[in-house]
Amino acid sequence: MTVLFTPMSIGGVELRNRIIMPSMTTRLADREGHVTDATVAYFKARAAGGTALITVEMASPERAGRHRARELGIYDDRFLPGLTRLVREIHACGAKASIQLGHAGGHTREDVCGEPPIAPSAVPHYVYEVTGRTITPLEMSRERIVRTIEAFVAAAKRARTAGFDCVELHVAHGYLFSQFLCPEENRRQDEYGGSLSNRARISLDTLRRIKAELPGYPVIFRLSVEDFFPTGLKFEEGFSVAKWAAAAGADAIHVSAGHYRSLPTAHRMIPPMEYPEGVFLDYAALIKRAVAVPVIAVGRLGNPAIAMAAVDTGKADFVALGRSLIADPEWVNKAQRGAPVRRCLACNKCIDEMRGGDSLTCLVNPTAGRELEFSAGTIARKGDRIGVIGAGPAGLSYASLVARGNHVTVFELEHAPGGAFRHAGMAPQFQEVEGRQESLNAYVGELERACKQDGVMFKYGVDVSKFPEVLRDYDRIIVATGAKYRFGCGPIIYWLLEHQWGKSQLMRKLFSSERLRNWFYYRARRATGGGYGALVRPGQKISVIGDAAQAGKGKEAIDSAFRAAYFAE
Repeated sequence: MTVLFTPMSIGGVELRNRIIMPSMTTRLADREGHVTDATVAYFKARAAGGTALITVEMASPERAGRHRARELGIYDDRFLPGLTRLVREIHACGAKASIQLGHAGGHTREDVCGEPPIAPSAVPHYVYEVTGRTITPLEMSRERIVRTIEAFVAAAKRARTAGFDCVELHVAHGYLFSQFLCPEENRRQDEYGGSLSNRARISLDTLRRIKAELPGYPVIFRLSVEDFFPTGLKFEEGFSVAKWAAAAGADAIHVSAGHYRSLPTAHRMIPPMEYPEGVFLDYAALIKRAVAVPVIAVGRLGNPAIAMAAVDTGKADFVALGRSLIADPEWVNKAQRGAPVRRCLACNKCIDEMRGGDSLTCLVNPTAGRELEFSAGTIARKGDRIGVIGAGPAGLSYASLVARGNHVTVFELEHAPGGAFRHAGMAPQFQEVEGRQESLNAYVGELERACKQDGVMFKYGVDVSKFPEVLRDYDRIIVATGAKYRFGCGPIIYWLLEHQWGKSQLMRKLFSSERLRNWFYYRARRATGGGYGALVRPGQKISVIGDAAQAGKGKEAIDSAFRAAYFAE
């Protein structure tokens, strides 16, 4: 038994369970910031998956605060029709809707927001939006601060008009209100700088104004309680701000951590696989003891057991799942019935590609951000006998998708699933973050378990190329045999990885070269699926997917598996 799936309220708004989707930029809005069909489809999928509160992405209350191209807009009434539609669709799926009101401050550029960036002080910022550039924002005058507070209040009013059940103030991750809190970025000598109470003034005044002008309208206060660099906000200060926010009228405190200036990298604010599960949970637990309003925890909580323990032990009242709901929009429904979820790898592929200019994507869930595209396909449920050769990420993904309604058997030469993922975390990097094998093992283990629960049969230690007769009774053959290293060097590479050479300083230095990484993933490996056509009997269909078709990375392999399942001939 767990309280994770029981109702609880925030500011009088009852939520059907304790799972919240936090704000994550999607780039699914149009160039002006209007809601699109893709925006609706993306958020609707997470609402239909059982999430209690959908927080749509950060939207700036004024143009100067826009931090990304195709960022959702709320700074003008012209965005109201689209926002109203979005809320209506979320509500139709049984979820409540929130929108994050956030201002980039000095962490944007004029070519992005159309105006000179503003900040507490004229401190240089390195801003990466498709390309990287250092900018120096304009220091805000007192009059400019008042205008910004007014803009937040006006945006909150628009949110209420659109039907959002609450709003979230973004006081985290190096954006405007976080910049005011940060000593490195706030060097003012007036009532908005210096002491912590002065640095917190703008965010707390904005909170009070919204609560005063929209009586009874819930406001969540999302706060980075620790910046993770020497001249940033320390937890002791963040702890005080959280208590002040609760006293000032916040209906919940959303406890996060990290900043664009965090060390060793900004990845800390969206912790990748090198950080432990529940990495910020203890911060939430300390704040929960000190405030009388609900506390929301965030940060690598996608393991259902960890999420349940977070609320069952009283460390938090709610858990926020961002990347986990990108990886599996059905996370809540599955976890509630004890079914395996598609585990997020914490590889940050979603974040890194979005920062590079793409709309949101996911390595393990190619439908994320492309719900409309995949809705045009159909997974056939007609009782076919399907033989899948290979239990790597592509083969397992395909089998899990087609399992219901078909008879699926997976043949694997090795005695365990995972394919290339059994060693990928042992390399110095996985995608652009430090690799950790535990994360990939958890993903593979849950994917295999999901297949088995849906009736997939596994036959390990079978070399189909030597015993092709095992395939004779299947209607469709899926070749997912992966890729092999050329020149017979595969065993040597795997031996080195298994003996920790992948984590050595030498290998880390070598892997810092993009050229070497491309060799490792592409040129040094060859696809293995070319010879299986000879095994096919008349009337059987064959498809080659993943690395078996073309040696590459995990994202391309899993994408090909999804497309083979959704768009089969």
